[in-house]
Amino acid sequence: MNYTTTALEDWVTNWYKHNRIMTPNELMDLKHIALRHDIFLHKKPIKARFDLVGRYKGIILDSRESIEIQREQFFHELCHILRHCGHQSMMPEAFRQLQEWDARHFTLYAALPSHMIENYDFNETSIVEILAEDFKVRKELVVERLEKIYRNQRYQNKKFYSEKLVYA
Repeated sequence: MNYTTTALEDWVTNWYKHNRIMTPNELMDLKHIALRHDIFLHKKPIKARFDLVGRYKGIILDSRESIEIQREQFFHELCHILRHCGHQSMMPEAFRQLQEWDARHFTLYAALPSHMIENYDFNETSIVEILAEDFKVRKELVVERLEKIYRNQRYQNKKFYSEKLVYA
């Protein structure tokens, strides 16, 4: 894969490697991932959210949703706990939007980490289905992740060729 990772992807990969999470199978046990950071994981028929109260850290997943959506919810809320501070209801709208943007991208990278997908054959005609099955995520999330990779590759290739023309 000819792909330059983003700073956030590198952060996620380093976090996984530090916690010795190296394969898609190790991503399946969300409770285990949460407990590595003393985060309690609950499933209830309410909207997904995270809670920080004193030393208590918790993530609530919406039990009415599919397992794939619950996984996305988990990574989204995990991002807020690991990377963000402050209560969104008490911050400026632009800052809240920035945190949501970060959590959305974190979800893509945490659900389909670059160090785990780099050995897949992206030219395989059923790559979307393969990744969705192996990582237990929705196909829509896989497509979004692959589109980001392809856009990055096109940008890197354009940059390479334009630099080559400048120096030729």
